[in-house]
Amino acid sequence: MTYPECLSYLYQHLPMFHRVGNIAFNKGLQNIEALCYTLNNPQQYFKSVHVAGTNGKGSSSNMLAAVLQQAGYKTGLYTSPHLKDFTERIKINGTDIPKEYVVNFVVKNQDLFAQIKPSFFEMTVALAFKFFAEEQVDIAIIEVGLGGRLDSTNIITPLISLITNIGLDHQSLLGDNLPSIASEKAGIIKPNIPVVISKTQPEVREVFINKAAAEGAPILFADQRFQVNFNGRTFQNQRFQVREKGCILWEDLELDLMGNYQRENLPGVLATLDYLQEQGYHIGEKNLRNGLAQVRSLTGFKGRWQILQEKPLIICDTGHNVDGIKQVVSQLATTTSQLVHFVFGAVKDKDVSEILQLLPQHYRYYFCQAQIPRALPVDELMKLAAEIGLEGESYATVSEAVKAAKTNVRENEVIFIGGSTFVVAEIEDL
Repeated sequence: MTYPECLSYLYQHLPMFHRVGNIAFNKGLQNIEALCYTLNNPQQYFKSVHVAGTNGKGSSSNMLAAVLQQAGYKTGLYTSPHLKDFTERIKINGTDIPKEYVVNFVVKNQDLFAQIKPSFFEMTVALAFKFFAEEQVDIAIIEVGLGGRLDSTNIITPLISLITNIGLDHQSLLGDNLPSIASEKAGIIKPNIPVVISKTQPEVREVFINKAAAEGAPILFADQRFQVNFNGRTFQNQRFQVREKGCILWEDLELDLMGNYQRENLPGVLATLDYLQEQGYHIGEKNLRNGLAQVRSLTGFKGRWQILQEKPLIICDTGHNVDGIKQVVSQLATTTSQLVHFVFGAVKDKDVSEILQLLPQHYRYYFCQAQIPRALPVDELMKLAAEIGLEGESYATVSEAVKAAKTNVRENEVIFIGGSTFVVAEIEDL
């Protein structure tokens, strides 16, 4: 089996949530438990940090991995979905899992897959755990795929759990209000295992407090310990002042992830790293500074407020729910651009109307459709946009929309590409 044949087998035989939506989500841990049991429970042979949340969990996971790599630890990183290639999901020290390992794992376990009938995500989690165990990583950062309580990653017993921002997303699976969604995310809180909450949100604060109390898990709201203030930016990085109890810890902490929203993720990352130090991990200030300043190069992280070109300014971001789009629009408003050319696509199992209502009417829109079954047809997207006064043209593909925007943009204007992770994934020069 070649690597392309292997991917074709996986896509055809295992339901993939990010391609087909809710029908691929298995509400239970039986499959992943059965898979890992047959594989000799690899999740028991490496230490880990578990990261959940609506927005910010991918950024936080990559920040943690970058700092631990800089501290000299062999660091596993499991995230989803991938943007360009499946192997991006599973890394050690920023290097993707070898394609040969993926092929051998699939070939060896085809009969097991036929028996258990796992989802694509369940198979991927088992693959990651097996790889990390065999490679004897010092620590692995494990990002939750969807929710937490019933997510396939939730069979690990981590050193610490981190939960980032809670917002409305996947309501059909997780609940239609913030407390219900927070309850699903809180499902990663384990007995006696500390949990860090990145951001104090009044609507869900008690959900986390009550779950932690029930599990006997120490809990810390990180933004109550660390105060992070913006301190300037270039095209390459942004800088923050970090205070603890009124005292300055770092005057200019550099981060090469450019989204304004990263300020909300930093407290949780810093608190998690502090806890790991208490557990014996040696992480010096130089490791912290160098790791955060080089997240993208150390881990290969892409697609979060990524500047693709400076003149004219071209930006992409994978923010795809209400909170994510709010952050995008807010940061676009801080640019000096005379006009924003917005390349936008969506998936059909989200409340796109609610997202469209957040978009400014004075932008110029290029509506498009990612090449996945789950994509919202561009004709339907155009109709929904027109109903609320958004004007633009439709394009059959992301590449055609981006090409049109590049043709129309002037040097003092901005092109933004987003609305869906899958739109960003199809940017040719990402």
